[in-house]
Amino acid sequence: MSTRSATVPGSRAVVTGASSGIGEAFARALAARGHRLVLVARRTDRLARLASELGGDALTVTLDLARPGAEDELSRAIATAGIEVDLLVNNAGVGHTGHFREQPPDRLLAMVDLNVRSVVALSRRFLPAMVERGAGAIVNVVSMSAFQPVPFLATYAATKAFVLSLTESLATELEGTGVRVQALCPGNIPTEFQSVAGTEGVAFTRTPSMSAAEVAEASLAALDRGQVIVIPGRRDRMMVTLQRAVPRSFVRRAAAGLFRPPGNPSPRG
Repeated sequence: MSTRSATVPGSRAVVTGASSGIGEAFARALAARGHRLVLVARRTDRLARLASELGGDALTVTLDLARPGAEDELSRAIATAGIEVDLLVNNAGVGHTGHFREQPPDRLLAMVDLNVRSVVALSRRFLPAMVERGAGAIVNVVSMSAFQPVPFLATYAATKAFVLSLTESLATELEGTGVRVQALCPGNIPTEFQSVAGTEGVAFTRTPSMSAAEVAEASLAALDRGQVIVIPGRRDRMMVTLQRAVPRSFVRRAAAGLFRPPGNPSPRG
């Protein structure tokens, strides 16, 4: 059994969706801690610029993880570089706001591929070696939307509920192996996600927010403590507690109010 930890300087961390937002914040926080990095995203120029700013020997891999088989390409690139993965940060994800019935089917399925299939595929690919070494960690970037249904963000919220459930299940399966898993559940974080998801102008964007850097630091500190579910914002933690005390139908309608597209009237009654 290896005594190497996933969170000590010199360990190798893979960060997906590393070109912006929370992924970039993770890359910067891990580099500051002395980790060696594998940065994965679709935008080559941004990855190259980030790797240059961070210094060190970061490996960059340009890849669309929504495409089936992408995990094989990433695994080959990592194996070719002779890298053993100590920490996997499954951050890559996408969301779209609007009526489910109006969303293009291929867009919905691509969301499921990226938010769910890639998390399952990458975790399954790198987890066995971590268990064999007796050390390692996986951080799955989930969302506050995982705790309740979210009308107008329905598929995204459902994918995050899947990842939350998966992470909690793995946490119990992995007890005693030396491998940790974490579900990171941030609330409103101003990043490029809002423009891609089309959430600009919805009420949710006016709720209290944290920076991506604060979220990444909170996650890593909690990982050191072995915490499985991490909700970085104090108000967000209070919200989850309150949701458990009220009817599910109320929670569902409240979520709809936060994500209802501008100009879309509330239903009567």
